[in-house]
Amino acid sequence: MSGWRFIIGVLVVLAGGAMLTHEVTNAYVFYAGFVALQYVVIATGWNILGGYAGYVNFGSGAFVGLGMYAAVFLFKAIEAPLWVQVLGAAFAGGVMGLGMGYLTLRIQGVFFSIATLALTVVLNTVIVNWSFVGGARGATVLAPPPPTWFPSTISYVFFAMLVLAVFSIAVARWIEKSWIGRGLAALRADEQAAECSGTPTLKLKLFAATVSGALIAAAGAPYPYYASYVEPASAFGLAIALNALAMPLIGGTRSWIGPLIGALLLSGLEQAATVTIPTEVNLLIVGLVLIGFVVAAPDGLLGLFDRKPVKGRRQ
Repeated sequence: MSGWRFIIGVLVVLAGGAMLTHEVTNAYVFYAGFVALQYVVIATGWNILGGYAGYVNFGSGAFVGLGMYAAVFLFKAIEAPLWVQVLGAAFAGGVMGLGMGYLTLRIQGVFFSIATLALTVVLNTVIVNWSFVGGARGATVLAPPPPTWFPSTISYVFFAMLVLAVFSIAVARWIEKSWIGRGLAALRADEQAAECSGTPTLKLKLFAATVSGALIAAAGAPYPYYASYVEPASAFGLAIALNALAMPLIGGTRSWIGPLIGALLLSGLEQAATVTIPTEVNLLIVGLVLIGFVVAAPDGLLGLFDRKPVKGRRQ
């Protein structure tokens, strides 16, 4: 997709989303749309480090929870508007991603993944013992009235998440097509060879960790307005880390389109399943779908379409 086509597509999506907030009166459309768009941001942010660089991050729940509680803190401390909460959450997520990178990106494979998983436990413990943001009992956020050009709070939050989703995709696309993306691809293929050829591997990993953390944390910031209540068990839950891992793997990790496809498919599946089955079974279904794609389509749906038959070989 050329640059001009992408820009036109972005403008069409944003204009369509703005019209949707005024034309649709069913609030459930915005609730379901918010979840789908949040998944898009989380999947896209995860893929910048986990897909482009090949460092599998199990700590997505820590960044989403950090974004939620950064928003709660800013709201309680200074009654910050939503856009300030999003920027504050992105800053906090970027700083934590950079710090996590300095501490963990020198190790590889399963050791890195375990270290990122431990980050969720540490941050959860901090929040549980921080009374200002509600502690273990959680925090209630009564969102102020939305700007005058939005008919309801949920439509306002939906559009804010749409802007975040479009921005995250634009960032991922720019990284993929720039020299940074080529450097991350070389790093993913063979880190030692890339470093020997002059690729600044550590700087690229730190950059990817910072951008990934900022985007994932920003995805959590609008949630207090969406749900009006946040508590540590759900903010740092296992389901977030599992979904963040599953969506890019389902769609494909080599391109920005893959996480988008995986997020829309998984959110649609979960929305259909939520009304009929318990949450625990829902999580089991996600795990089974992930296993199925790892076995049958290790490169995701994009990998299936990219496969080309070899001449002279029976398919």
